Amino acid sequence: MCGIIGVVGRGVVNQLIYDALLLLQHRGQDAAGIATQQDRKFFMHKAKGMVRDIFRTRNMRALPGNTGLGQVRYPTAGNAQSEEEAQPFYVNAPFGIVLVHNGNLTNAQSLKQDLYNIDHRHINTESDSEVLINVLAHELENCTRGATLSPAVLFEAVKGVHKRIRGSYAVIAMIAGHGLLAFRDPYGIRPLCIGKGADGTLMIASESVALEGTGHTFVRDIAPGEAIFISIDGVLANHQCAPFSKLNPCIFEYVYLARPDSTLDGISVYQARLNLGESLAKRVVSVLPPSEIDVVIPIPESSRPSATQLAHLLGIPYREGFVKNRYVGRTFIMPGQSVRKKSVRQKLNVIASEFKGRNVLLVDDSIVRGTTSREIVQMARDAGARRVYLASAAPPVRFPNVYGIDMPTLQELVAYDRTVEEVRQVIGCDALIYQEVDAMIESIKKALPKGYPSIEGFDASCFNGHYVTGDISAEVIAGMNAQRVHQPFEIDDASRLALPNVMD
Repeated sequence: MCGIIGVVGRGVVNQLIYDALLLLQHRGQDAAGIATQQDRKFFMHKAKGMVRDIFRTRNMRALPGNTGLGQVRYPTAGNAQSEEEAQPFYVNAPFGIVLVHNGNLTNAQSLKQDLYNIDHRHINTESDSEVLINVLAHELENCTRGATLSPAVLFEAVKGVHKRIRGSYAVIAMIAGHGLLAFRDPYGIRPLCIGKGADGTLMIASESVALEGTGHTFVRDIAPGEAIFISIDGVLANHQCAPFSKLNPCIFEYVYLARPDSTLDGISVYQARLNLGESLAKRVVSVLPPSEIDVVIPIPESSRPSATQLAHLLGIPYREGFVKNRYVGRTFIMPGQSVRKKSVRQKLNVIASEFKGRNVLLVDDSIVRGTTSREIVQMARDAGARRVYLASAAPPVRFPNVYGIDMPTLQELVAYDRTVEEVRQVIGCDALIYQEVDAMIESIKKALPKGYPSIEGFDASCFNGHYVTGDISAEVIAGMNAQRVHQPFEIDDASRLALPNVMD
């Protein structure tokens, strides 16, 4: 999961891109980068770390131009330590292209071989985004031989890209002297939308919050398989470039990834999470009499809407029982030193008075490895809770995600090959209540406004094992696991508790 931004403006856009990246910081905290264009020349600055730490005044002054793009990175493949793998990526031919990408290519390894053996292009990192920019460059080179670059030619190149790559991809590319190209995979797995400013500035972003938070009016979501080209003077063209398309957005965006104040493909993320709380309340009642629950407490941050709605429907007091420390830094190690994982207790502190002598229902958005859940349950017991129940607004995570979320291998998933009762024993709670898959899907669909085009389905592969692209086998998953991001010198807990408070 990453956050991407592209802007064609009426004035210098560096500050606008910076502000938009801050609004997307929740989508990636590992690295960030901005590239701008002035007089056919690219200017770029990228580095590891948070947006606020990477870009200083001197860096911003070195990013002139009215067109630009940016990305915040959350690595799922390659080497998290390599600044070379921070985005944007650049190739100098044809024309000069700078690209940012959110998603995960499932056939990156075979593409890399084709690029070397057939296309004669060199890949210098382990990043699938570098593979993607080289595929785009090759297709664009083929389409522009003997032709002038035009929107029609660009769209023909994107058609070639769709034929070659598999997986999830929301892409924004800047072409020197011409403008901004954006496109989305044929299933619309990762989000992408477009907005317009009062001065005519056009912005493309991963989430609507980046548009609205920078004073732009949301226009629409980019359709699956669609490509949009904005010339440097602000003229927009669009075309459906996929031979077929079917909207199947990643359901985990609504469960956890996206900000609650965003709208993705017509669905309010906040309303979706309220609906998840409503359906979860019905599950709780079927497992546990509400009279046995004294208080409902969310596990920060994204479970709050679901916990609030659940408590309201069950008539049980809602309380904040955990305070999150947003300033916990990374843990650095050198070769030869043992790995020390940060304790959840460094990231959360309990308000003991909300637990002491009570039967507590903890609500989380999802349970992945179970290690964090186990420690939080123990913290509640140590604070004096009489009984500790745990409810998850999402179903059991039983399968790996291959479309851009850094989920662990099968063996690391606490729900893999275990019954709910066995997971409960591992976590150590007195009762464990999961959302059901069908209830989750219907809850999120219900948040779609009347009159809006219906969503045919979602990618819920980490819950039901159905991969919408239809090309995922055990061998593909094993190959992708081999490419998962590794961090040899710097260890940090990539769990949800490591993320900043997205509402700050």
